[in-house]
Amino acid sequence: MLLTPTQSRKLFELCIDEKCALLAVNVDSPAAIYDCIMAAKELDAPIILETSLWQLEGISFGAGDPIRGLALYCAHINLVANSEEFIDIPVLYHTDHIRGLQLKEILKSAISGLPFTVGDTTLLLSPSSISVDASGLTEDENIALICSLIETSKECGRPITPEMEAGLDSGYTPPEETEKLVMGVEKKHPGYLALFAPGLGNRHGYSREGYPDFRPKNVEENARLLERLTGRKIGIVLHGSSGLADDQIRQAVSCGLTKMNWSTNGTIIRSSAAREYYETHKQKMNPDHSDFKKYAMDNGVGRYVSAKYVPVIKKLITLLGGSGKASGFMKSLGK
Repeated sequence: MLLTPTQSRKLFELCIDEKCALLAVNVDSPAAIYDCIMAAKELDAPIILETSLWQLEGISFGAGDPIRGLALYCAHINLVANSEEFIDIPVLYHTDHIRGLQLKEILKSAISGLPFTVGDTTLLLSPSSISVDASGLTEDENIALICSLIETSKECGRPITPEMEAGLDSGYTPPEETEKLVMGVEKKHPGYLALFAPGLGNRHGYSREGYPDFRPKNVEENARLLERLTGRKIGIVLHGSSGLADDQIRQAVSCGLTKMNWSTNGTIIRSSAAREYYETHKQKMNPDHSDFKKYAMDNGVGRYVSAKYVPVIKKLITLLGGSGKASGFMKSLGK
């Protein structure tokens, strides 16, 4: 089931209380959406699907138009996640790296509701949670943008579950910067921030050397700081997990990690599997081959990629402690 912003906030609170984290996969195709939800289903686990600007503008969704891409992405996840097959699995759709001049327009459209017309009926679709890409923004601009999005939510009467991020690729976020960012929003709109993504000694992208400066204890320190500042618990988010060792991730979860973004390794796995498929079956790609269509059509490579990708998603969900959490959460919603 695709969760609403209000339901998503409840799931983040559950993860904080139960010391587990949600896997947030940056997904760029309908096939990858299905693979991720299937992996979650097999483990009775919640999952987050994320998109960045490049997915929204990509050929699978917006084909150059990010707002159309956002609407189509929302519609597709609604159709899959609310199907009989997956209705018992909590699925969140989160907007991730959207930056530049389009950022405010896209996110305000997402909060207000993206019109999706079927026959004579028009539905308003929205993501489960949103984040602001802070790269290129000053601290004051970051605060002002988050506040503006919350004000849009209030004006249109539609809920919002926001994630705020700091300078993620510049080492550790100093406590004074965290205080300025979080309290800059909290003083104007108390209780709205659900997640905070500080710099934790890692960075976006892939590192063959790993991240020797990553300290899981820093997750706990940030969580305690936020609770002291706001009087409530706010989930800590890890961006840039590709390259971290399993033990580093496991320790971060035990220290209070709530959400872990995962993108680069997933792209490597899917693209490498596709290349391997075409190299392995290139003789069967000849139109004269009796099984040409079987191997040349998208379904062939899609199933091959899925077989490589789904086990990795399941391993990460398990590592984060998400296995078996779906049923209990759905019961808490009365589902």
